[in-house]
Amino acid sequence: MDISKDCLICGAALSYRETAAEHLCNYCRQAFTANISCPAGHFICDNCHSASANELIKTYCLTAEATDPVAMAIHLMHSSQIKMHGPEHHFLVPAVLLAAYYNHKQKPSEKAAKLAEAEKRARNVLGGFCGFYGACGAGVGVGIFVSLITGSTPLAQTTWSQSNLATACALQSIAGFSGPRCCKRDSFLAILAAADFLHNVFNTALPVKQAITCEFFSQNNECLQTRCSFYTGE
Repeated sequence: MDISKDCLICGAALSYRETAAEHLCNYCRQAFTANISCPAGHFICDNCHSASANELIKTYCLTAEATDPVAMAIHLMHSSQIKMHGPEHHFLVPAVLLAAYYNHKQKPSEKAAKLAEAEKRARNVLGGFCGFYGACGAGVGVGIFVSLITGSTPLAQTTWSQSNLATACALQSIAGFSGPRCCKRDSFLAILAAADFLHNVFNTALPVKQAITCEFFSQNNECLQTRCSFYTGE
């Protein structure tokens, strides 16, 4: 994909037209008038185009109405701000889970404060956490998510246990695959583990896409390929 001229979502060649038309930004969901269009209908406004990874994640999750955190994660992963690997995934995981959870609960007004706090906490989960600290940041992101929806603190009892157990479940799923790290694989595993935890512990069933096909393996020099359940080679 040539990011200088192609659609940053699907890679298709952009069309430049003399007559401007109204487009809805795929991330902030605001309407804009522009002369540029993607044949698949994608459009990214200038603000989202120039936003940082965390800003884009937060903007999208605030406006999205989806309830499938996997689908939301994949949508964000196609943006140029979300690199193949990087600490932005440590915020992406709790962000899409929070958005999907509060959308499912029909409480979207809860998202802004929770996403802002998740972003602050995720910034403390440094790049390379998986290898240097023994706790993948995507897995820690699940703990951030559960602590926020339960209002847990270091002095809590039941919610303290639930937050730690959620992280443990995510890390166990991630650790089931041999290294090296893959931020896409580990994010998928963390989100799926979080969805199972929500269903089993809180009786909340999100409509999570289970059959995930990785669309990013060609960007990963250390891809496990056939040893990864999300790899198709296509």
